[in-house]
Amino acid sequence: MDLKDQDWLYEQERVDSVTGKIAARKGTLEADVGLVRGDVVELRKDFWDEVRVNFSSSDDLGETSTSLRQQSQVLSERERAHLQASETLKKLRLLEKSPYFGRIDFTEEGQEGTEQIYLGIASFLDDDQETFLVYDWRAPVSSLYYDGAPGPAAYQTPSGEIGGMMELKRQFVIRDAQIKVMFDTGVTIGDELLQQVLSHSSDNQMKSIVATIQKEQNAVIRNDKSRMLVVQGAAGSGKTSAALQRVAYLLYKYRETLKADQVLLFSPNPMFNSYVSTVLPELGEENMLQTTFQAYLEHRIGREFDLEDVFSQMESMLKSEEGPWLRVKRASIAYKSSTQFLDAIRSYKDDLEHAGMKFKPIRFKGRLIVSEETMREKFYSYDSAIRLANRVDLMRDWLLKELAQFAKNERQAPWVDEQIELLDPDEYQKAYTRIRRKQAAKKQDTFDDHERERSLLAKMVVNEWLKPVRKWIKRMRFIDVKSMYETLLTDKDLFLSVSGGKGLPEEWEAMGEHALELIHAGKLAYEDVTPYLYLQDLLKGFQINSVIRHVFIDEVQDYSPFQLEYVKRIFPRARMTALGDLNQGIYAHTDVLGGSLESLKQLYGAEDTEVISLTRSYRSTLEIVEFTRGMMPGGESIIPFNRHGEKPIVQLADSREALHRSIVEDIRSLNARGYEHTAIICKTAEECEQVYAALKDELPMKRIAKTTPQFVTGTLVIPSYLAKGVEFDAVVIYDASQEVYRRESERKLFYTACTRAMHQLHLYSLGQPCRFIRDVDPSKYMLQS
Repeated sequence: MDLKDQDWLYEQERVDSVTGKIAARKGTLEADVGLVRGDVVELRKDFWDEVRVNFSSSDDLGETSTSLRQQSQVLSERERAHLQASETLKKLRLLEKSPYFGRIDFTEEGQEGTEQIYLGIASFLDDDQETFLVYDWRAPVSSLYYDGAPGPAAYQTPSGEIGGMMELKRQFVIRDAQIKVMFDTGVTIGDELLQQVLSHSSDNQMKSIVATIQKEQNAVIRNDKSRMLVVQGAAGSGKTSAALQRVAYLLYKYRETLKADQVLLFSPNPMFNSYVSTVLPELGEENMLQTTFQAYLEHRIGREFDLEDVFSQMESMLKSEEGPWLRVKRASIAYKSSTQFLDAIRSYKDDLEHAGMKFKPIRFKGRLIVSEETMREKFYSYDSAIRLANRVDLMRDWLLKELAQFAKNERQAPWVDEQIELLDPDEYQKAYTRIRRKQAAKKQDTFDDHERERSLLAKMVVNEWLKPVRKWIKRMRFIDVKSMYETLLTDKDLFLSVSGGKGLPEEWEAMGEHALELIHAGKLAYEDVTPYLYLQDLLKGFQINSVIRHVFIDEVQDYSPFQLEYVKRIFPRARMTALGDLNQGIYAHTDVLGGSLESLKQLYGAEDTEVISLTRSYRSTLEIVEFTRGMMPGGESIIPFNRHGEKPIVQLADSREALHRSIVEDIRSLNARGYEHTAIICKTAEECEQVYAALKDELPMKRIAKTTPQFVTGTLVIPSYLAKGVEFDAVVIYDASQEVYRRESERKLFYTACTRAMHQLHLYSLGQPCRFIRDVDPSKYMLQS
């Protein structure tokens, strides 16, 4: 038996020993969990039997309260024990099939003997509860595996740096407690392991592959110093995977103070949430909060306006011909996404401190309670040193008092008697009972005479009718934000004043007319939503969230500088991790970033910002990466991973019918070769509908829309802008012709669509291929006709 065979035998015996102990621990814990669950069920069922309830006297009331508190504490303790045991059980079940993926042998400076350190997705202690059989991949010593190489090495701990010598670095692939792959490697994760992982088919959910974290990804995961961490990563560089594993690392390191519901991910679309939903649970952690920026906007002002989303904006612009509307739309998006417009709104707010506030009059049943003029006089009668939002609070309290006085006077109105007469017996009895109860609570004498009864019922009726007005005032709906936003967009002199001498933006008048037309129809264009909300919050006070400690923004290149400033404002205590690729900035407002990271660096300042670049692309084969990077200026900086496949195919078609026949044959062939997750990527949703209608009888397929909640496998028809962030075994670009992709502004969109392919990329063109293909060296693809 040679050394390699001996090593394999030794390692398999260790796997058998460790998994045996894991299985035994799991069996014991399963029994314990069952017992604790039974205790919890019984405690809940018998809760009130164990509580002595007596309200006869104050002493009895105190005894009842104590009894309730004691029983509740017992129940809470058993529920916590059950939850902790269940979480441990989950991790043991994951470890049992694959207990670890790496081993490092490390000799610490000044210490005798070499320690064998095995790394897995969770720690596992021997029966003595002191010896680590498996170390958690997030433990400080585990950084040696990701960053170090055999030879001198060191790692950071809370007490300082520990140096020494790494004697061995070994990697495993273990499935069902059997070693499938084992090899020793050097500085980075071995190509052999990566090759095996990357050769697998894509799935409808992102995988948690902590065994293949690279050194540069590890720097992303373990960074806990920067207020703002920017990850600029090429397509397929693993930035999203590293970000999710960063969440797991933070939850592990700060487990005493940081919980999953204090971490928030802004993802590109609802479908993406399902795509990444299993990563953290596979690492033994709860999922963080996940939403989209659009969902937040809808939550805030979706009841007041019909909000355009970024996908609708993209769809309308991609379908539009060059002309006045498109020119104005582009100008509107460019300006309203910029920090210049942000500064103008801030300056406008400063002006409103002194004059120009607009209010909606308070009315009831067509009658004026407080006029707009009276409200304005009252507002500007407050000390000018008081912040505007605080003056609005004072206004709200004053208006509520005015409403209370109006309600008191209104009780004698004839309509009140009519409403009292209209009370049916049940309503009358309920009202009477409620009144008697209130009187008893206040220790008031009760009177049964008609006048007293009428007075009490009148008060109840008026208060009930004025409830919507009271709620309206409490929500500060008396502030006429809409009129003030319209004024900002249409008053030329005002805008020149608040713009800081920078003059009017291009197409300013047409922009204002377009915005007003939508606002009067109860709609807001996407580029207006965040500015409108920002102005509203400046006036009414920001709804900040101090609970969230970490905000992750995926596809950050899709956010405007204005939107990023707003996110920073509403999460004042949070650190931010921004992930993106400037080459994939496909929306009109992303041009505002100027193709650089300067806007991101300005958010928290250069001193509090760290930028990590991931330039190696792992998703696609070398041939696909060489093809796609040729489309982009500076694409030579993208480094392909050395995994070979077939060159991309550019197929010319001379008719729509021939195009469809070729695509059907192509996808059938791809399916026969084992590529089960294929995307037909169209430019727009409208094109997707046409393709789906034409091919659905020939091929089983699913059409993906912006509202699709779940990411699914099979053959998908998907718009280019919804394919961001996900990957497929094979990608078919439906029509890559010059006729379809004719604008230079669509280069990044086309690049993003092509970079979704892992193994196969086929591009069809009805006529001449687009310029983005023609810009690529012809030797990097196969042209067929």
